[in-house]
Amino acid sequence: MAKAVSSKSSKSRKTKVEYFNLSLTKINYFIIGAGILSIILGYVFMAEKSVDGFMPTVVAPILLVLGDIVIIPIGILYNGKMFNKEENINEPVIIDKKGNANVSSNVKTN
Repeated sequence: MAKAVSSKSSKSRKTKVEYFNLSLTKINYFIIGAGILSIILGYVFMAEKSVDGFMPTVVAPILLVLGDIVIIPIGILYNGKMFNKEENINEPVIIDKKGNANVSSNVKTN
């Protein structure tokens, strides 16, 4: 029986370690706080004594689902680049022979 010998030694292998940085800003914390407030209000409305009431049966579950599934994930994933009005995607880009990109725009900048 022959053993399989790899041509690469273990010293020549380089492991590349990538780190994921989740930096949250004030806006992120504000959105997460709004989600937590929505969840707290949902539980307060659910604690109402009425069994057939509108608040415990309709409003409370809606607030709980919105807080848990919509608002808090938006607060975690939100970055300021999502709604940046300064960058217009539809502006024409002209690339010259050297490879430089020039954005033609009618907006004057200082």
